Amino acid sequence: MTSDSSPSGMTPGAATQAGSGPTVWPYPFSTATGLGMDPLYGALRERERVSRVRMPYGGEAWMVTRHADAKLVLGDRRFSMAAGAGKDVPRPTEQLLEPGGLVSMDAPEHTRLRRLAGSAFTPRRVTAMRPSVTAFAHRLVDTMTSRGPSADLLDALALPLSIGVICELLGVDYEDRHVFQRFSDALLSTSLPPDEIHRAGEEFVGYLARLVDERRAAPTDDLLGAMVQARDDEDRLSEDELYMLGAGLLVGGYETTATQIANFAYLLLRDRRLYESLVTDPGLIPDAVEELLRFTPLTTVDGYARIALEDVLVGETLIRAGEAVFTSVAAANLDPEVFPGAERIDFTREHNPHLGFGHGIHYCMGAPLARMEIQVVLDVLTRRLPGLRLAVPATDIRWRPGLLLRVPARLPVTW
Repeated sequence: MTSDSSPSGMTPGAATQAGSGPTVWPYPFSTATGLGMDPLYGALRERERVSRVRMPYGGEAWMVTRHADAKLVLGDRRFSMAAGAGKDVPRPTEQLLEPGGLVSMDAPEHTRLRRLAGSAFTPRRVTAMRPSVTAFAHRLVDTMTSRGPSADLLDALALPLSIGVICELLGVDYEDRHVFQRFSDALLSTSLPPDEIHRAGEEFVGYLARLVDERRAAPTDDLLGAMVQARDDEDRLSEDELYMLGAGLLVGGYETTATQIANFAYLLLRDRRLYESLVTDPGLIPDAVEELLRFTPLTTVDGYARIALEDVLVGETLIRAGEAVFTSVAAANLDPEVFPGAERIDFTREHNPHLGFGHGIHYCMGAPLARMEIQVVLDVLTRRLPGLRLAVPATDIRWRPGLLLRVPARLPVTW
């Protein structure tokens, strides 16, 4: 992986400086490929703390790259996601942040809906699911190994496991996975025109409407059935909120987890000493998952802007009301002031307050489930396939272009 250490100079093309104001850095700094971080992130974190960037759409914004500043912006309610929803604010892609979704909500609306769906992801419920998820992982490995001496780990294990788990939780037929995978691919695209993304959304809403109608005709005790009951019998959410939550949980509940399973496997097998350390000592796996969550950038861009609702001082920079702020979680997770030797993967790291699942009210609701799934996969793989290795040189792995997530197109492995 490309180091996030500071380069000797900070000179990307077309950086500008207006009068005596801050340098304005054109964003993105480079095209994200693989799991590397552009070295400019490290230089900005060291030298500027709060940086001025020019987004491809919507104009200029601020960007924070230090851990403490990222926590402040993510956790302080003076920085609003809702204020930028549906508006032509600075952003890295053409697509606007749609209003009405969990991501674009502030408290108290966000708190109400999160509480409604969050009961599915409590540590107790996730712990109860672990045996069935482990058995499912074993079955997938059985199938994978029965078909020959090599496989694509993404298609054979990462995707089916994470899709299967969220389907079981919501009560969705696993055979329908192609429907929400199409919607997910469109939603996460950085290259599809907005009208194509809209059509994919309409198709998915039609599918979800059928599921809701089925539960109204015959109530179920799965999560989607519980949400229908909360809508119809308890009036705790609107019809639009029902569909929004269903879509968010179904798609968001599998895509990022499958992606990180593949990314983590790639890193472990690129440097097999890391994988072998888990084979030798499975007790390292929980801490290894946390370290990989810290070290691995998930997205190709730095998310959506938060809009300052009032003047806020971040470090020595005054961010004025109405200005947009981006947080680079990946850069913050490599802050050497918080993570000594941050550019190295260290499974024995004692203090690891990473922001891999976010922070504040938008902290990932499914974090306990994602942690458990990744731990299960690594435990099953290291026990069942101690000789697992990449089937091609790491440099030959190709990464899917045009997506918000960093994910290999295929992850060929052999054992």
